[in-house]
Amino acid sequence: MSDVQIGLCGLVVLFVSIALRIPVGLALIGVSFGGLWYLMGWGIAWGSLGLIPYQFSANWVLSSVPMFLLLGYICYHAQLTQGLFRASRLWLSRVPGGLAVASIFGTTGFAAVCGSSVACSAAMGRIAVPEMIKHRYNPGLATSTVAIAGTVGALLPPSIIMILYGIIAQEPITKLFLGGIAAGLLTVLGYIIVVIVRVKLNPELAPPPKESVSMQERFKALWEVWPVVMIMFGIFGGLFSGLFTPTEAGAVGAFLACVVALCKRTLTWDRLRSAVLETLLTTGTILIIAMGASLLTRFLSLSGAGDYLSSMVIEAGASTFIILLIIVLIYLLLGMFLEPIGAMLLTLPIVLPIVDSVELNLIWFGVVLTKLLEIGMVTPPIGMNIFVILDS
Repeated sequence: MSDVQIGLCGLVVLFVSIALRIPVGLALIGVSFGGLWYLMGWGIAWGSLGLIPYQFSANWVLSSVPMFLLLGYICYHAQLTQGLFRASRLWLSRVPGGLAVASIFGTTGFAAVCGSSVACSAAMGRIAVPEMIKHRYNPGLATSTVAIAGTVGALLPPSIIMILYGIIAQEPITKLFLGGIAAGLLTVLGYIIVVIVRVKLNPELAPPPKESVSMQERFKALWEVWPVVMIMFGIFGGLFSGLFTPTEAGAVGAFLACVVALCKRTLTWDRLRSAVLETLLTTGTILIIAMGASLLTRFLSLSGAGDYLSSMVIEAGASTFIILLIIVLIYLLLGMFLEPIGAMLLTLPIVLPIVDSVELNLIWFGVVLTKLLEIGMVTPPIGMNIFVILDS
């Protein structure tokens, strides 16, 4: 067998392994190591197993991932999101489906300090869903609204998916964040319009707005939003002004979250311990998958399979639109069965050379890719965000 055939066989074995429910990280490492062993021999394969993951994980920017994860988990466990929902609920009390719209606003605000779709859904799910059901909202509308709004957590800075994409694609993370802001706000606007239209067309989904709230109560509720606003200002002000690197922004955000939670007396030792443990577990999972993806990139490069797939796409004469459409369909399908980070890191070594060969802007593609992956978070049969809300 030629080297290219070995590379293609490795990809087939990889996807079969994942279909058999082998963890994505272990499948990536196992297949890549086996392929390197076959191509280059035991010594080089064993050396690559130690060197390549180390080189990838030693990237300074990668240290921003646990910082932003810790920020999100502290906000979640210290219940810093409750003020967002309360303020949104009071200001939108006269809007059709006001509680559902308030859930979207509250989730968006939390997304701006979280970076994780699952964390956003879990945090708002335990606050907003019971409140909507209490006010006789349709349970399906209540759950789906928070689940869909949670996907904004991957689009708005500090998005963990965008950080990892920027590292692998070697694109500026700040530019990816700026692109994510526009896409995220447009997404939020679309969600709000859909909720209002659905409630207008089917009044049984939500009771008519009756709550009368004084302006004094509304402005008083805004005061409860100050923790999140302060954290957002600390992160984005330093990041986009060039004062902070992404890693430093994450560290500052986590520190501010601790300070705010201590001031509000909502951060106990048990909650801090839970936040740190969840950060460690999530970071470990992400790093194992990322290290496996770096090994896969080397395997595909040495076998020539990546170049072969790129040249095959170019020689097929397909237009850029058709190529992009195929990529969109692939990611929508993968998102139905794999969690977003695993799906992205699994496929980027294959997809990036193809995208680059048709001269698509990699910043733009990163934003589109993030949106596609998050659609999978609410798409059956998995729909992870929905399960997270039901568990919370």
